[in-house]
Formats: sequence, C-alpha cells, structure tokens
Amino acid sequence: MKASWVEFFGYSGCIALENGVGTRVVLCPQAGGRVLEYSHNGTNALYLNPEQKGWRHQPGIPTVDPCGGRCDVGPERVIAPHPDLWLGDWTGEIVGDGKARLTSVRDGVTGLRLVREFTLAADSSRLVFEQRVTNESDKPMTCCHWSRTLAMGGGIVLVPLTAGSRFPKSYIMYGSTSQNAMFFKPEDSNIRVRDGFLEILGTPANPKLGMDSYAGWFGYLLRNDLLFIKKYPVYPDRVYCEMAGLTISIWYFKKEMCELEPIGPREILAPKALSTYTEEWSLIPHRFPAAQETVDLKDVKRKAGV
Repeated sequence: MKASWVEFFGYSGCIALENGVGTRVVLCPQAGGRVLEYSHNGTNALYLNPEQKGWRHQPGIPTVDPCGGRCDVGPERVIAPHPDLWLGDWTGEIVGDGKARLTSVRDGVTGLRLVREFTLAADSSRLVFEQRVTNESDKPMTCCHWSRTLAMGGGIVLVPLTAGSRFPKSYIMYGSTSQNAMFFKPEDSNIRVRDGFLEILGTPANPKLGMDSYAGWFGYLLRNDLLFIKKYPVYPDRVYCEMAGLTISIWYFKKEMCELEPIGPREILAPKALSTYTEEWSLIPHRFPAAQETVDLKDVKRKAGV
C-alpha cells in the first residue's frame, strides 16, 4: 500500500492512494474536495474535462461545474446554494496506509462542515468513501447525502429493481430546465427493464433520471471493459427528501459523461449534530457487449457479490 502527495490534472497537493493490484485513487482538495482518478491498471473510470485542468474558485474567474468524482449535500433545489462546499478549497491529509481525508471549511451559508474519508483495500479495487456532515450552525438543518460521481460516458447503467416501486416504469425522467417537469410514464428506446434490472443503454431523450430501488447497489459498465459498482446503505422505513423520494439519480449526457448518484435519507441535524453515509466503490473487469449482444446480468450480480 502507498499514500503520497502528487501533482495531477494541474493541481499540486493531491493525494494518491495505490495498492499492489493495479488500483489508483487520486484525491484533489481543491475545487470541492473531489476524486480525480479511480483507475484499474491505468484506466481511469472518471470523467475529466480538459478545459478545467487546474481550475480553482477565485474572484473574477468564471464558475464551472467541476468534473471528476464529486459529492454534495442535498436535497437538490431545496438546500441553499453552498459554493464554499461545492467549489471551495478543502484540506487534505494522509491518515494511514491507503487512507486519506478531505475536510471542508465551515460553509458560510448552511453552517455545515463536510469531512470525506477514503480507504483503499490492499488486495482489491474496493474503495470505501465516508462522508460526515456536521451542523456547525445555531439552528437545525435538513440535508441528505448526494453523490454526484461523473464517470466516462457512453456506458450501460444497470440498476437492480425492487418490488413496490412508486413509478409505473420503475423510473422517472426529468424534463428540460425550461419544462420544469417530471415524467412518470416515460417511453424511451434506450431504457428497458430486463430480468429484474433497469438498463440504460444509451442517450435518453432527457439526461436526468430517477429511481426508487432499495437494492443498495447499482453498476455502470464502461466501454473500456470496466464494471463500476457502487454499494451504499438504504433505509426503506426512512424519508427520502428529494422531490420524488429518489434513492438513485442518473444523469446520462450523450457519450461524454454519466453521473452516478446514490442519494441518502433525510437527516435533521440539531446544532453540533453529525451524520455519516458510506459508499463502497469497486472496479471489476467485464467485457462491454458488442452490437446486438446483451449484458450477462447474472455475471454482473456475481461480480458485485450480491
């Protein structure tokens, strides 16, 4: 195992975690405390916009939507904008073999402070990512975990479904910003249900989708023959406070990028209270299907260990 300070993607002061089986993770404290590389044998699963290389939030510099393995707090469109957390510079620490921590400032709008801790396994691609949220304001705050990981585009999203979905098609599709709408019975040739999975096979009519699965995991098969698995806790008896009560959101933008978004349950934090949420990431070799082929869903479940 190895943890070291590196320069990466135009940033100094990044932290690289590496193990002996070909997994490398690069964490960037700048511009929102992100993951810039999550790779297996040199192939990075994350989307990086070359035009953002070295970008930092500074007065007079146009704002960007940061690339890479982002994370946030929600609920979307309800929580107040919080650029100190989303765009600001964080502090990075190496805290052990294969282990690092990123810490935000206290956000001037919400009063929240975030800590993200990453632990890379020695013998696999398993990356454990814990986000801790502390309310440092003097009033209760309502929030939720909101993962916003940008992966390389053009892959296949594989969401295991659970019984009792509130949505007739097991997912919803958001309209464009100008439409300000959600479609509960969408029809899209690039989205289908097969053998207990919702498959997103290509660019949908609108990029933003939402699911209410309680399986606690989903996969994304990249065109470079890597299966990106995310596992996370789910709570069927708790309130999910996104507008449609989502546990997952996917933003599939053409062949450029795909946003993989586990969403946590509502947290009502009293002053000084703390909440935690943990995701487990894995990268597993898996051949991308040729034209007219389908993904072997049983093999995906086996490789995911579920």
